[in-house]
Amino acid sequence: MTSIMVLINDENSPEYDERPWGSFTVLDEGEGFKVKRIEVLPGKRLSYQRHAQRSEHWFVVAGTAKVTLDGSDTLITAGEAVDIEVGTAHRVENPGDEHLVFIEVQQGPYLGEDDIVRLEDDFGRAA
Repeated sequence: MTSIMVLINDENSPEYDERPWGSFTVLDEGEGFKVKRIEVLPGKRLSYQRHAQRSEHWFVVAGTAKVTLDGSDTLITAGEAVDIEVGTAHRVENPGDEHLVFIEVQQGPYLGEDDIVRLEDDFGRAA
């Protein structure tokens, strides 16, 4: 298992990207779907955003996620999942002191990063 984790987190892979809040690795993609492994650093959060063309399913594998959906907060722990419908404003935050790791499955006719409408962002990327 450790060798697989090293391969998945290979920083030289074009499918790996570091962000101010952590990192993501694209594990698989095809017509109408994309699967990512997302790691959020302690105390960090992604932008509060929505998508016009895709839904998402998040499955937490390590840590605790504070998930905001249309202004309502819920804590999700390892082994739990949440679904985000197209157009729902959403955010994930790591309120803990260990890394949060979750698997994100995107589904929709278009999955490009430019389908993100940022409503709020800690890193100055909101419109």
